[in-house]
Amino acid sequence: MAHYLLQASYATGAAKAMVANPQNREDAARKVIESMGGKLRSFHFALGEFDVVMIAEFPDSIAAASVALATGASGALSKFQTTALMTASEGMEAMRKAKSASYSPPA
Repeated sequence: MAHYLLQASYATGAAKAMVANPQNREDAARKVIESMGGKLRSFHFALGEFDVVMIAEFPDSIAAASVALATGASGALSKFQTTALMTASEGMEAMRKAKSASYSPPA
């Protein structure tokens, strides 16, 4: 399965609810990811632009997009970003293939 970086920021109402009633959202994240055939590999609260950062595996990009759409539609998040990841060996393979790619930049 392919790996994805998932980053989320909570909407004001969701953040307010978690301050009033602290809760670990890892189980909720795991449940929605597994419902689409994925596996949650790591879950972290974060400081900075995003409140939560996760690494997950999905069988395909449609499953990953479905999680993004379902969580986004809930209204609990103000921002959700999904990034497809490659292993180091996949990155090396892409570099080798790029050598033979023909691309002409704008003149």
